[in-house]
Amino acid sequence: MARKTLKGIRVGVLAADGFEQVELTVPVRALRKRGAQVDIISLHKGRIRGMNLMWPGKKVRVDETVHRVRPTDFDALLIPGGFVNPDKLRQSEEVLDFVREFDRHGRPIATLCHGPWVLVSAGLASGRKLASWPGIKDDLRNAGAQWMDEPAVRDDRWISSRGPHDMRHFIKGMVALFDEHAPRNHPVEERSHWGRWLFAALLGMVAIPPIRTALLAR
Repeated sequence: MARKTLKGIRVGVLAADGFEQVELTVPVRALRKRGAQVDIISLHKGRIRGMNLMWPGKKVRVDETVHRVRPTDFDALLIPGGFVNPDKLRQSEEVLDFVREFDRHGRPIATLCHGPWVLVSAGLASGRKLASWPGIKDDLRNAGAQWMDEPAVRDDRWISSRGPHDMRHFIKGMVALFDEHAPRNHPVEERSHWGRWLFAALLGMVAIPPIRTALLAR
């Protein structure tokens, strides 16, 4: 089977301080390796701190804040877990509105561990099949979801997983879901190419061609 490519797809990763380190970094690495553009969306600018269970992890740079983007700016959404991260996200009405609108547009959502808390608070979990960390299974059931004790659960345009120990199954399901349902509305490859060219030109590594020549070459 040919390896799936996600070129042309822009993925938003909704995360706050307290995200589980591997639940963000490993899926993001897999998405970028397959050609997707990945942007970290958070509640504030700057950097957010990851966690390794209860111990502080590394920080990652925030690309966008939820106040400045629209769901239609992205083709797919990833919500990592962690004990703290989804609890912070679910307290933000802007985050909940963002997730609701994202789902209304029928765009794919991937989440794992405690991440489904955000879907619960957004009022989207009722009638859905979801996997999660076992500690929040009652929360999902009380919200009307069918909790599944499985490595990866696909329900229409959602994929969910129990936690980091299911990462291989989660990534495989996430890539397949995004490849199948993400709209590919964003010319990621072309934008990235021009960014590299302009950066090199500013450094004097390449000569900037005349404007007319550049226009004729397009």
